[in-house]
Amino acid sequence: MAKPNKKGPTKTVDIFCSACKAPLFKYRKGGKGALVKCFIERITQDHTHTECVCPGCERSFARPTIIRGTLAYKMIGGKVTFK
Repeated sequence: MAKPNKKGPTKTVDIFCSACKAPLFKYRKGGKGALVKCFIERITQDHTHTECVCPGCERSFARPTIIRGTLAYKMIGGKVTFK
C-alpha cells in the first residue's frame, strides 16, 4: 500500500479529550469523516507530555501503531473530540 501524503491536507483541526476537554493535538485532517487515526507526521502541535495520554486527566486516548508503513495513533472510540 502507498504511504500517506506527507504534506497532506491544509485544513487543521483541534483535537480535545472528551472527558476533561484538554487540548491534545492540532492535526492536518483530510476528509469529513470521523477521526479514526492520526498520522504522527501530520501533527502540527502536540500538547501531550506522554505518548497517547491526556495531560489533564491522565486517561489513555489512543494506541501507537503502524498504518501503511507510517507511525500513527489509532484513536479509541469516544475518547477524543475535534473541531
